[in-house]
Amino acid sequence: MDNRPRWRHRWQTCLMPRFLTLADVAEQLQINAPAAYALVRSGELKAIQVGGRGQWRVEEKMLEQYIEERYAEASRMIQEAKSKSR
Repeated sequence: MDNRPRWRHRWQTCLMPRFLTLADVAEQLQINAPAAYALVRSGELKAIQVGGRGQWRVEEKMLEQYIEERYAEASRMIQEAKSKSR
């Protein structure tokens, strides 16, 4: 049984990390790690390198922005396909 105060448990689980690893990004996008790395290296997904070994980190809001851009691009493609078929 969890003896921690409930308010504390809820507060802790609500916190999201500001930065995600490429493994986190891959999991959220349901792609493999090399594909996530390729998105960063191509500049499609904005990221920074941190630490002595230069590990890549993606800010949560950058991932959300990337997803929104993909939705907008998909909508444009659908509209173009509709207009061509008329």
